[in-house]
Amino acid sequence: CTRAQLAGRRVRLELDRVTRDKYGRLLAYVYLGGQRFDDVLLAKGYGRLMIIRPNGIYAKTMLSQELAARANRRGLWSAC
Repeated sequence: CTRAQLAGRRVRLELDRVTRDKYGRLLAYVYLGGQRFDDVLLAKGYGRLMIIRPNGIYAKTMLSQELAARANRRGLWSAC
């Protein structure tokens, strides 16, 4: 699970154009060991892309990760 992978580890956050959504939640890309953790989740099929405009600097890359996971029936996509 994500919590287990991140627990006790140092992460780096990268902010996009807008740092908070309308509910006050922090909007950031999470890096673990120099790799964007968001991409790892998408590539393994354990995430879905959600863009909150005007953010979306990595939207194309992240969408590619999700579509590849779906096409290859990885993670949650294997159940559908």
